[in-house]
Amino acid sequence: MIHVLLVVFIKEVENKMKKEKFIYNPKVIGSGIIECIPQRGKCPNNCEDCFFQSGRSYLEPLEKNLPHIPTRKMAEGRIVRVNDGNDSNNQRKLVEKTAFQFSDYFFNTSINYKLEKFSAPVVLTINPAKLTDWHNFIRVDPIPKNLMFVRFRTNMWNVSVLDHAINYYTRHKTPVVITFMAYYTLSIPPSYQKYYEWKKRTINSYWVLKRDSQEDIISHYLDNPYVYSCGIKGQYSCSFCGNCIREYYNTKERMR
Repeated sequence: MIHVLLVVFIKEVENKMKKEKFIYNPKVIGSGIIECIPQRGKCPNNCEDCFFQSGRSYLEPLEKNLPHIPTRKMAEGRIVRVNDGNDSNNQRKLVEKTAFQFSDYFFNTSINYKLEKFSAPVVLTINPAKLTDWHNFIRVDPIPKNLMFVRFRTNMWNVSVLDHAINYYTRHKTPVVITFMAYYTLSIPPSYQKYYEWKKRTINSYWVLKRDSQEDIISHYLDNPYVYSCGIKGQYSCSFCGNCIREYYNTKERMR
């Protein structure tokens, strides 16, 4: 019953948003989060299979729809997710200046550069681009109070590295969010293709790790309160997840 009511609520919010000119990220609708991308153009990190610059973003064509900034009225009562596309360490002064107009916001980056100097909580992707398949991750030391959580881009052939990353960060009481990689092209090593299926996620279809394989990976960390997955119970919508909202406020408390 709760699930049905939530779906109805999301549909109502979607219909309201369609009347506005602002293009909402379909993934965050109904979640209490709104997105913001202050920069123009593509992200310099150029991570493979990134939805933002692969031609499949909800903001296509990028040259027409960037920068992508909500009004303060739209952001009122919501948390602004700065850089669901691009990177908050790219043109950082512009990013900070844009974000400062909002009451609640957090940054997203995959560049470990002066994280403690960000004016708000920050999420760090610790194995971006080539690091995903080079079996390595960024170790932040010392860990700043405003590090909201770290993201690990997870596939079936880097789970041993995931284990090391979780051991490192959760030992320092820093949450780790497991983000399961999805591939538009069949670039998955042949020996691992049996673990993937072609499936729609939000607005696009990808080669997605099967749910039983996802749950098998997560099951190793059930007793670790600092480990979460991006999405829950096969749902990819942020309205079902809540990681960002929970950890945003946890981080704000640490920063007091």
